[in-house]
Amino acid sequence: MADGTVLETLGIPAAAIITDAFVSSGNAMAKAQGFPGYRYSMIPHPLSSLTLEEVQQRALSVLPDVLDILGVIGDSHQ
Repeated sequence: MADGTVLETLGIPAAAIITDAFVSSGNAMAKAQGFPGYRYSMIPHPLSSLTLEEVQQRALSVLPDVLDILGVIGDSHQ
């Protein structure tokens, strides 16, 4: 989350992706960085035990959200 907010501060659009186990800490980090309510995409935890195909599936599942956050496609989450 910190990387995303730092990039945004520099004027570089970013889309953070976190696992659901880190929602509280991600929200706290965004708030501490001056970005309360920072939008991010979330996938189920864990990742380390997944196969390559499962990781690819999770990435594909959040792609529309990531593109929306970056402003590439519609603005359906505001």
